[in-house]
Amino acid sequence: MPKVVRFHVTGSADVLQLEDLPLQEPRANEVRIKVEAIGLNRAEVMFRRGMYLETPQLPARLGYEAAGVVDAIGPGVNGIKVGERVSVVPSFSLNEYGTYGESVVVPAASVARHPQHLSPAEAASIWMQYLTAWGALIHYGDIKAGDFVLISAASSSVGLAAIELTKLAGAKPIATTRGSSKKQALLEAGAHAVIATQEEELPKRVAEITGGKGVNLIFDPVAGKFLESLAQAAAPRAQIIEYGALAAEPTPYPLFTALSKGLVIRAYVLYEFVFEPAIRKRAEEYIFQNLEKRNLHPRIDRTFPLAQIVEAHRYMESNQQNGKIVVTV
Repeated sequence: MPKVVRFHVTGSADVLQLEDLPLQEPRANEVRIKVEAIGLNRAEVMFRRGMYLETPQLPARLGYEAAGVVDAIGPGVNGIKVGERVSVVPSFSLNEYGTYGESVVVPAASVARHPQHLSPAEAASIWMQYLTAWGALIHYGDIKAGDFVLISAASSSVGLAAIELTKLAGAKPIATTRGSSKKQALLEAGAHAVIATQEEELPKRVAEITGGKGVNLIFDPVAGKFLESLAQAAAPRAQIIEYGALAAEPTPYPLFTALSKGLVIRAYVLYEFVFEPAIRKRAEEYIFQNLEKRNLHPRIDRTFPLAQIVEAHRYMESNQQNGKIVVTV
């Protein structure tokens, strides 16, 4: 029986349990994958805590991303063959499917091919980060060459993906991080400039970097009181895209700053477009082609074996990582 990660109560990383469960057979329009690597995401931490967009139905499985080999297909599945190497696109409810395990069943529509030069760890690390960044920066943000784009919490996998996509568009990524320890790594990742928000005044530094213009687009997963500083750093008629809630405090709306600059402040999640076939196809093709051309390079911060899934989640919550945390199977 394959080992699968589940939790029976919400809470800290300690609630995660590695259990032996019967091998699942794929139903109609599903495929089964022998997993080689699993990409971890902040959304899974929030789901485990019971603080996500959907409430866990216990006992619950977990996981949006994985890479491996198809070893069974259900009725009605076309275009996917047993033996193919694939990766999983986050496009399902965590109450219905999960990728933390040695063997997983997922919707056939959530399976995608990836460039074959990628290792299993890299293949398990591409879709959440690049699709999330693509949707915000390119589809909704419509960034253009020469734009200044501020990317906060930039050492996360999505933040690093956003730096890459911003540069591909000919725009200038300004990365933020709390302290100076990650500055050099972010510059090496391609950031035009890096601001340590606990040591530097964000609006002042943005004004210095942009020649007083401010930033044209802000891509932020923090929110909370930080939103006011972001609004102050924004250029007139800029867009602020909020895609997370890392701050544990309420998020006051910066009304007067927004009014004076004509700012657009919008909430955003990947699922706004991932179920739209035409948009998703365009996004996947863009990402696939740039991965194949080596224009995009998924960065793996650290790997853990499946038996150390609790330690992997603790590490994610420590915020020490620069890039993706991957669990190998």
